[in-house]
Amino acid sequence: MKIVIINGPNLNLLGSREPSVYGNQTFDIYYEALKSEFPSVEFDYFQSNIEGELIDHIQKEGFSCDGILLNAAAYTHTSVGIGDAIKAIDTPVVEIHISNTFSREDFRHKSYITPGAKGIIVGFGLDSYRLGVESFLKS
Repeated sequence: MKIVIINGPNLNLLGSREPSVYGNQTFDIYYEALKSEFPSVEFDYFQSNIEGELIDHIQKEGFSCDGILLNAAAYTHTSVGIGDAIKAIDTPVVEIHISNTFSREDFRHKSYITPGAKGIIVGFGLDSYRLGVESFLKS
């Protein structure tokens, strides 16, 4: 099974960005632990702060892998283009959020990703990614 993790803007700063919201662990360290926990899964990881690059990567991977874990970060609430890209591919997408977006500012309550997603995991910190992997393994 191949699962692609796609992270959006500012997630490259995990570990130092608002640790009270996102924790103090870097994604690189977490990613290594995730790969160790699921040795039978082939992982690919991509991060960009640029909306078009995220769309390009969704389109590139969206016909050849078994699942995508997408944390579009702030683009979740603003990008019709990313939402449309998800609807245009064959691969199921699980929307991931580290924080509980529904306990934060009102603008974070709207997602352009959710209508095309297989499901959404919100508010379990970096463990949201593990739960996303498990959702593909159990389906």
